[in-house]
Amino acid sequence: MKKVFMAAMFVVAATVSTMSYAANECNGKYIVGPIETIYVKDLNMDFKARIDTGANTTSINAYDLHVIDGNNNPTDTKKSWHKNLGKMISFKTANAQGQEETHTGKIIKISKIRNAQGVERRYAVVMDLIWNGKSHAIPVNLRDRKKLEYKLLIGRNWLDGRYLVDVSKNDNDD
Repeated sequence: MKKVFMAAMFVVAATVSTMSYAANECNGKYIVGPIETIYVKDLNMDFKARIDTGANTTSINAYDLHVIDGNNNPTDTKKSWHKNLGKMISFKTANAQGQEETHTGKIIKISKIRNAQGVERRYAVVMDLIWNGKSHAIPVNLRDRKKLEYKLLIGRNWLDGRYLVDVSKNDNDD
């Protein structure tokens, strides 16, 4: 009888453990919802972020950009923007709660972005984004998002290979 009871307890424990695991993970990938709170380590700030599987690159609210020892008014030609590649850029950012920070990072990439407003070029820096204790340093492009509801847009470069999106999941779900 004791063996049967122990076996039943093992099955119950395994089922509960699997249910908890299945709710947050699938095939080794973590499940995120359409809106998540992301901590940006470089800024020491939380952002309510929109998960966007249509965006290739993650984008953060950035304004008052200043390329240090570089061209701060590049024309819309690829060559003039690329002269700033590898230089340091300083910018201000703010989350939806109004916390503001100034950050300086190295320009690692210049992207040509196509969106509903047309085509624009953006600088990108590496930032360390943390969600539920999982840290990923990725390129983040700099865009003025002050008028947008979500000051951080998470793109496929953060999601790729690590996360699945469940549109029914709430930010408060663990």
